[in-house]
Amino acid sequence: MKQPYKRNTKARDEKQSVELKVGQKIPLTIKRLGINGEGVGYFKRKVVFVSGALPGEEIVGEVAKAGARFTEAKISKIRKKSKERIEPPCPIYDQCGGCQLQHMEYQATLVSKQDIIRQAFERHTKLNMEKQVIQPTIGMEDPWYYRNKSQLQVAKKGGRVIAGLYAMNSHKVIDLSACMVQHKATNKVTRVMKQILSDLNVSIYDERKHRGLIRTIVTRVGFETGHVQVVLVTNEKEIPRQNVLIEEIKKRLPEVNSLMQNINGNKTSLIFGEETVHLDGEEVIEEKLGDISFELSARAFFQLNPIQTVKLYNEAKRAAKLTGTEKVVDAYCGVGTIGLWLADGAEEVRGMDVIEASIIDARVNADKHGYDHFTYEVGTAEEWLPKWVKEGWKPDVVVVDPPRTGCDETLLRTITGVKPKRVVYVSCNPSTLAKDVEYLRTKGYKVDNIQPVDMFPWTAQVESVTVLSKS
Repeated sequence: MKQPYKRNTKARDEKQSVELKVGQKIPLTIKRLGINGEGVGYFKRKVVFVSGALPGEEIVGEVAKAGARFTEAKISKIRKKSKERIEPPCPIYDQCGGCQLQHMEYQATLVSKQDIIRQAFERHTKLNMEKQVIQPTIGMEDPWYYRNKSQLQVAKKGGRVIAGLYAMNSHKVIDLSACMVQHKATNKVTRVMKQILSDLNVSIYDERKHRGLIRTIVTRVGFETGHVQVVLVTNEKEIPRQNVLIEEIKKRLPEVNSLMQNINGNKTSLIFGEETVHLDGEEVIEEKLGDISFELSARAFFQLNPIQTVKLYNEAKRAAKLTGTEKVVDAYCGVGTIGLWLADGAEEVRGMDVIEASIIDARVNADKHGYDHFTYEVGTAEEWLPKWVKEGWKPDVVVVDPPRTGCDETLLRTITGVKPKRVVYVSCNPSTLAKDVEYLRTKGYKVDNIQPVDMFPWTAQVESVTVLSKS
């Protein structure tokens, strides 16, 4: 009997796959934006990532990095330009790399961020995305000067003190004098701090030699209160002529309410070390979100865009569907922002965080607002949740707001073991969100809604609130 003809798909794929070389120029049509804001195109079935390219553009790309699974290229020529391409307003946009999408119309970035989340769910889950609704991205009315905190590396260049971010894929500091996404107060404070350090000839850290004193200038401003905190991250504890430095800061920057020092003597890319010292003024600054005020210590986590944080937390509150009778867990609680936002709708809120300073702030913030139905503990959710359940306390709603790495697998197992009615997942990384959602889906949870929120305009980053319910 004659065997049916079978296509040799392996031979076909090998034939169509092509080996690209660095420097080679290839024609590309850009299909979408990738998770890092780069354009994504295909050359003979090989995926090519092109920094700065926009969906719909036809370009000639020059191969910068050739890999077996994907290739990176840069734009050699734009043959057909996107109607959404604009001139970036920032003069150092191409050097800095802090923003990835200033060359794209703002409304178009919101559509692409919605699509970035869709791509992550298509890649990492078995959900039918034709039936799964992802809501339009909630954007900003005025998407500029929105960041309340800057963490700028300090260096010396040509004898002068500079402070900024590392250029893309390097350890070269790009000086930032008037960043268009930083609050203007943080820009001013950083400029003056650089001048003070220069005038007083304060030792500046040299990363390559691991010598020198001042590593990082961290500035945080309260949008609603106007309070300003400066943290000098140093390589050593002792600051020569410390009193002179403090007096000069007080004289030139009277708006600074809190002056702190953090000691980080390690060879590391982490900003903060474990020890923080109070130099002058208050130890904390105050910020308000809506009617709720928060005390923020030097290392405490707080959302970087307070205007959009209100929108994000309102979405989380809507997703939690509280009626006044629910027990709520606020995992990764930080200074208690989300828990306090849900306070008036919950019977009880319990939260945890591994940073002790954040928990101290969270307790102070809850007490200050007269809430006696709050419990905050130092540690992980996977440590505390089983303990509380064993004591007879079981949550109805679990809210998670994890770092970019997503939820710890032990926490996900703990949540599915506890079986809350709803899980509200506040995410800053679509890929880890999708992977965690897929795990929860296999354990009996269904996705009710996915709401993207643009917390960081002009960057590729997108946050979202996903609500899952026990099916």
